[in-house]
Amino acid sequence: MSFARELKRRIRDSVAPVLFASLTGYFCWNATQGDLGLRAYALRQQDLIAAQSNLAHAQADQAAWERRVAALRTNRLDPDVLEERARALLNLADPADIVVPYPPDKKLF
Repeated sequence: MSFARELKRRIRDSVAPVLFASLTGYFCWNATQGDLGLRAYALRQQDLIAAQSNLAHAQADQAAWERRVAALRTNRLDPDVLEERARALLNLADPADIVVPYPPDKKLF
């Protein structure tokens, strides 16, 4: 009988420390592995660095396009150069222009 009493007493005395140890272990595991833990924080930091890199690239691209668009403003645009470039790109000629054909095997320059 005394063995059974001793066993019950030891079990009863060890319930609280085991419960608190398991609770502490649970919180420690969640602090490192959980959704808001240290690993998730490291992943969020990597995502933030990648997003900042993408943002810098997009801002540089936007600045380049803004420079290109600013060059098309009327106060900076030469109409003659624009017309010449448009005709060259579209492969068109003005009806008032004189066109001199040349053979395909001879180059102009």
